[in-house]
Amino acid sequence: MESLMDLAGGFSTAITPTNLLMCFLGVFLGQLVGVLPGIGPSAAIALLLPLTFGSDPTASIIMFAGIYYGAQYGGTITSVLLSVPGESTTVMTSIEGYQMAKRGDAGKALGIAAIGSFFAGTIGALGLTLVAPPLAKAALSFGPPEYFSLVVLGLMALAAVSGASVLKGVAAGIAGLILATIGIDPQTGISRFDFGAVWLLDGIEFIVLTVALFGIGEVLASCSQATEQPVAKVGKVLPNRDEMRRSVPAILRGTTIGFFVGVLPATGATIASFVAYIVEKKVSKHPEKFGTGVIEGVAGPEASNNAAATAAMIPMLALGIPGSGTTAIILGALIMFGLQPGPEMFTQNSSLVWAVIASLYIGNVMLLIMNLPLANMFAQLLKVPYKWLYPPIITLCILGVFSQANSIEDCWLLAGFGALGWAMKRYDWPAAPMILGLVLGPIFESSLRQSLTISHGSFDIFMTRPISLSLLVVAVLFLVLPVLASIIGKRKAPSVGECA
Repeated sequence: MESLMDLAGGFSTAITPTNLLMCFLGVFLGQLVGVLPGIGPSAAIALLLPLTFGSDPTASIIMFAGIYYGAQYGGTITSVLLSVPGESTTVMTSIEGYQMAKRGDAGKALGIAAIGSFFAGTIGALGLTLVAPPLAKAALSFGPPEYFSLVVLGLMALAAVSGASVLKGVAAGIAGLILATIGIDPQTGISRFDFGAVWLLDGIEFIVLTVALFGIGEVLASCSQATEQPVAKVGKVLPNRDEMRRSVPAILRGTTIGFFVGVLPATGATIASFVAYIVEKKVSKHPEKFGTGVIEGVAGPEASNNAAATAAMIPMLALGIPGSGTTAIILGALIMFGLQPGPEMFTQNSSLVWAVIASLYIGNVMLLIMNLPLANMFAQLLKVPYKWLYPPIITLCILGVFSQANSIEDCWLLAGFGALGWAMKRYDWPAAPMILGLVLGPIFESSLRQSLTISHGSFDIFMTRPISLSLLVVAVLFLVLPVLASIIGKRKAPSVGECA
């Protein structure tokens, strides 16, 4: 009951004209970046960060959240019409959706995706309303050792799912922690790792690194990958009665799977959509038809990835653990605004948290209204040549970074880290753990120092406190299990070949 009263207060904040406008702007931009392959929500939020510097935190976070879950809708359009997933979360949608488009049912695929996404997003927001507050209250008992272990868990979990190699993800996260040490030591006041450059005394700005890796780096990587393809016609959007009857159970299953998968730190909407598609194929009376344009194969994964995207906000808001690369950037945005992500958000910044949660309900309604009648208009955006988009994006990156501190040195850092971002994309090194390492570096360092001060220099404090030990064990599992799975898979591969 208390959560519902807080939610009512959140709605009173979210429905102010400014916040409603920012919510609409967020979901609209999210739809656009989802439609345009290669420009994901992470890059979009990174580009807008400098523009929101010094603005109202509530309105800005509402917009960022709108971009995040709005991109899930937009990515569906390219998956269905071009068989090019706008987001990794819509890979499974492209399997059935594109086959439906080839036989003239693209509109129905987009329609059921919008309906399923709306239902799943709303249920996910309801779960966020009910689950996040008690989780945050339980976490209020955390001390410095628990916060240290929580940061380690967040880095390991994100590293485990951010790329093909766990070790690359861990290395990127450690690199971010190292970057966070540049500047003034918060405890002694002595400068460190500044190489005699006065402008490095403030450290590496979060905005600079984020815009470089997710803005400049993504654009440079996309330049050599973008190709123009013919776009299928949308046609009738609403499915018929029989198609709706078959889709409703798939939407319910997808929503359930997506929420429970998404609420686990760093599992992500991509995994949820894969699981939902597999489940739909298993429960189908005609699994042999999958791959030929089965509407359940669109409804299930679409509901699942939207429920998971919303559920990923639970560990981010309640524990300060991002569930994806995009939520890691939103986490950094909170810190940029001077807020402390984690359990104290619900006590010290409750009005912002509940306004953001309320905006999820509003944003899902906006997206449903936008997608059903305007799907054909968004499809026309796919005809815009990519070469027209890249110059203004790079210009926006440079102007945004320069304007936030009027520093030409930051622009040089932008160029350097932008080249690094391209190289990381080229050789499959994940950028999100590096961003998270930079963001959580100060918390990591202060928690470690405070813990060692309490224990008189003994690391046993992390092992003797039950919550801290549990978090470290889970972090190790995130690190070890993918490696073990890879080793087991390689050992089984030869025996499969021999049997064949």
